Amino acid sequence: MANKFNPAELELTESMVALNRVSKTVKGGRIARFAAIMAVGDGNGHVGVGLGKAAEVPEAIRKGLEDAKKNMITVSLKGTTIPHEVIGEFGAGKVLLKPAAPGTGIIAGGKVRAILELAGIKNIRAKCLRSNNPTNVVKATMAGLAELRTAEEVAKVRDIDVASLKN
Repeated sequence: MANKFNPAELELTESMVALNRVSKTVKGGRIARFAAIMAVGDGNGHVGVGLGKAAEVPEAIRKGLEDAKKNMITVSLKGTTIPHEVIGEFGAGKVLLKPAAPGTGIIAGGKVRAILELAGIKNIRAKCLRSNNPTNVVKATMAGLAELRTAEEVAKVRDIDVASLKN
């Protein structure tokens, strides 16, 4: 990622992707804690995901948002969709992302949909292929979005013009 950006300069929208109540059993009983998966994005190709864990929900959300802002990526867009089909993988999570024609909308499950909306993608088809664990699905989606490259970016890396790339 050659183009660096400062998350503080962007107008970010926040979204809670998942909230999980977890407990640890100790000698004195059970200790309940919360894990929040948070997503942030500017709706213009920048999106980030973070995980926050704490004893109280608001603290877990705050930590998740801080982590999401640290882990932001730039997504290559082609108009209102993505430039090409991609499969993102993380752990057992596997997410298929396919470009779609204008007017299609976002055809995706809840966890994937939240990230795609924050990234500013308007037309896309997505499918979770293996695990439906929220953490793995979210990280697999981010991995897929990070792999996207436009024709111009590929041509620049290969030192050729875009027209000869189509052949």
